[in-house]
Amino acid sequence: MRQAKGFTLVEIMIVVAIIGILIAIAVPSFLRAREISRRNACQENQSKIDGAKQQWALETNAGVDSTPAWTDLVGAESYIRKSPKCPSSGSYTIGGVNGDPSCSLSSSTANSTFWHTFPQAS
Repeated sequence: MRQAKGFTLVEIMIVVAIIGILIAIAVPSFLRAREISRRNACQENQSKIDGAKQQWALETNAGVDSTPAWTDLVGAESYIRKSPKCPSSGSYTIGGVNGDPSCSLSSSTANSTFWHTFPQAS
C-alpha cells in the first residue's frame, strides 16, 4: 500500500479559514489600540502646551485674557523645545491663558470615540 504524502486540499482550506478568522478578530483590536495611543499622545501634547502657556503667563505677568503666540512658547530657550505635532495630523490652537488648548480633531464627527480633547481635571 502506498501512503499519501502532504496535505489534502480540505486541510489546507481549513487552516486558511482559521487564519482568516484570527486576523478578522485581531486587526480591529490593533487599529483601536493604535488610535487610542495617538489620542493619548495628542492629549499629552495639549497638556505640555497648557503648562508652557501657564508658565509664560506667570513669568510675563500676563492677564487672564492674554493669548501667547507660538514663538512665545516654542524655541530652544523657551518652555517647549520643539513644536508639538498631533500624531493624527491635526493642528493645535493655543487658546487664551484661561482657556484650554485644542486640537483640530477635537470636533471631528467621523469617530466620536477618539476625539482629541484636552483632559479635564476631575
